[in-house]
Amino acid sequence: MTTLSSLPQTAKNFMPPHSNTMKMNTPNLTALSPSFSSSSSSNVSTGNFISRKLFFLHHIHIFELFVAVFVFVAINSLRQKKRHGLPVWPVVGMLPSLVSALGNNTYEWISDVLVKQNGTFIFRGPSFSSLNCVVTADPRNLEHLLKTKFSNFPKGPYFRDTVRDLLGDGIFSADNETWQRQRKTASIEFHSAKFRQLTIESLLELVHARLLPVLAESLKYSTQLDLQDVLLRLTFDNVCMIAFGVDPGCLRQGLPQIPFAKAFEYATEATVLRFVTPTCIWKAMRYLDIGLEKKLKIWIKAVDEFAQNVIQTRKKELASRCDDPDDNEKNKQRSDLLTVFMRLKDDNGQPFSDKFLRDICVNFILAGRDTSSVALSWFFWLLDRNPEVEEKILGELCRIVGERDVDELKKEESSETGVVFRPEEIKKMDYLQAAISEALRLYPSVPVDHKEVVEDDKFPDGTVLKKGTKVIYAIYAMGRMEAIWGKDCREFKPERWLRDGRFMSESAYKFTAFNGGPRLCLGKDFAYYQMKFVASSILYRYHVKVVKDHPVVPKLALTMYMKHGLKVNLLKRQGSELQKYFKSFN
Repeated sequence: MTTLSSLPQTAKNFMPPHSNTMKMNTPNLTALSPSFSSSSSSNVSTGNFISRKLFFLHHIHIFELFVAVFVFVAINSLRQKKRHGLPVWPVVGMLPSLVSALGNNTYEWISDVLVKQNGTFIFRGPSFSSLNCVVTADPRNLEHLLKTKFSNFPKGPYFRDTVRDLLGDGIFSADNETWQRQRKTASIEFHSAKFRQLTIESLLELVHARLLPVLAESLKYSTQLDLQDVLLRLTFDNVCMIAFGVDPGCLRQGLPQIPFAKAFEYATEATVLRFVTPTCIWKAMRYLDIGLEKKLKIWIKAVDEFAQNVIQTRKKELASRCDDPDDNEKNKQRSDLLTVFMRLKDDNGQPFSDKFLRDICVNFILAGRDTSSVALSWFFWLLDRNPEVEEKILGELCRIVGERDVDELKKEESSETGVVFRPEEIKKMDYLQAAISEALRLYPSVPVDHKEVVEDDKFPDGTVLKKGTKVIYAIYAMGRMEAIWGKDCREFKPERWLRDGRFMSESAYKFTAFNGGPRLCLGKDFAYYQMKFVASSILYRYHVKVVKDHPVVPKLALTMYMKHGLKVNLLKRQGSELQKYFKSFN
């Protein structure tokens, strides 16, 4: 009988593995051939092993291919870093680098890239986004876009669309005729003698009747003070008094919570985050009323309510003034900006809408509240780190006060208000102005700004600009460019602003803290006066000491808030300390 083991190999290969014939002819293969079972099991095991090995090898090849592709893409993307400043990844572009920077100091990240790229680089966002832009810190380019070709570089529709919910069509975001009308009206008012006198009187009242008592209360109870919060309250009250003719009473003892102030701060922060988010995403979030956009809507509502209250209050005052022409007090001409705009007509000869007046209010709050207070916060922080500068400022203050009549000075020092600096004395504070300018150079209140190209152009450094290109000029980064300020650019050095002891300003396209060209800040002179008056009034009375280990980093917002505020302790200056400065000038 022919057994299975005696069949030729070819026959075995062609036999069906589960045939019925096999079952009938070989009912007990194990009994007929004891070795068959182990041999068959061995063959099956070997086959399974080979199959698993082939399967494993197949996946190894796929994994190796995946790794090879990833390494190739990574190397190719990283190689572009040298050329473009940042790695350029497929589909997402430079977005991973931006996302990583958002968790740290974004402004320092931009500065580092610009320094390596000689002042200008092109940011390439995801192919599906609107994040592509040219970023520059080259003074030649700034002069080109802010002055030489001003009309070719408006704020643009992208900027207006991004900030419209908060700023509307106000002076910060407006272009063309809308911007020109607002600027012309504000310019006339800012340069009027009545307005200047109002700013001096209101600031004097705020500093001596509110700021100094709040500081004295902190000293009395030995409590830490958030100086940034106090300064924001001061400038908020100040801008409301001179721009809208109302006193919100934000700065007073006890520092009450003001819902509008916090809502405004949060709203500016949320608005700037739109610039680093693909437009389709934040618009979808706004439409669905979810996430940060939902919160932004709540904050803007609080801002709108405050603005509307101011507008309605002013309308009632103007109406009552018309109904009572014999009341001399009510008929006194108001010199605040809101009243001036209320008296004007639009292109159709109609009074401006409440919406337009609301935009006026919000934009001037942003201009007058945040910029000066934020600048002063960084100024006091820098003084704490550079005590030799504080000593020089104190010496200047004592020298100026020492020029007064001795008996008059003693009488004023013993009064309830103490020494009150006069406008003509503020003008003489050259070293203080140099120190404030140096703080603004390193920590500008508006760290970056935005423009959009109307027609194809080319920067002086050779960068090609296509129509519709977004241009970001990095004011913060300019203060850290050796090519602009020298090897000591990161040092706090007020002396760089002095010539023979007198303050000398720099080109607006080198020092752009107040913008430049036709959009040069209208309130520049008032801002300097305000900052010098506040700083001198504090420093003459107190040594401001930043709390040890208090974290100080900028917040990503329209203006450069300190993320955690500025916690300080106040130390009263003794007469003996001031006397040594007076003696040095006698």
